[in-house]
Amino acid sequence: MKKLSLIFALLLIPALACSTSSIAESLVSSGDVLYQDIFSNPQSGWGEITVPAGKAGYENGAYHIVVEQPNVNLWSHPGMDFSTTRMEVSLMAAAGPLENRMGLICRLQDDKNYYFFTISADGYYGIGKMKAGQVSLLTGDQMQPSESILTGNQINHLRADCIGNLLILYVNNALVTSAKDDDFTSGDAGILVGTFDQPGADVYFDNFMVIKP
Repeated sequence: MKKLSLIFALLLIPALACSTSSIAESLVSSGDVLYQDIFSNPQSGWGEITVPAGKAGYENGAYHIVVEQPNVNLWSHPGMDFSTTRMEVSLMAAAGPLENRMGLICRLQDDKNYYFFTISADGYYGIGKMKAGQVSLLTGDQMQPSESILTGNQINHLRADCIGNLLILYVNNALVTSAKDDDFTSGDAGILVGTFDQPGADVYFDNFMVIKP
């Protein structure tokens, strides 16, 4: 069983911030793309950073995050604002411990308030939130296993829906879990990598999309 261990986290400030509003969301139809990045342009707004806890930045047409310390999260976001969204991304654990965290962030207010959807390279998943700097899982007291997650260094496709108070996680087109929560109604979207007791989580992300459900 996977423990919930989020001792502290570092926010990656985007180098170029842009925004979209709920008004813009209302002008498009269901299935339309609100935002997309294939990470081919290092100036697209996700930022780059190197700190003792790890590093993040554009590499080989993808976005690469490495966490070098135990019990740490690193994440990045493009500086947007969404309310009702469907997020998708492809990700791969390139190296490091299989017991890791990698996934998506929804309705990010700041570094202490957001929802997260994560899987691990050894086949576990969870939906949770950070509220006022306190972390909790919304899908049980620990991450749970799923056969839908491809383990090791295989590529997984994640989809996370944030619709009203409903949070839904899909992995490789399979519905994995859902939860309900009323705390956050809008905010930025993003990607996240974290470690448990072993450092060295090394993850690539590609084809990030935000779609109107």
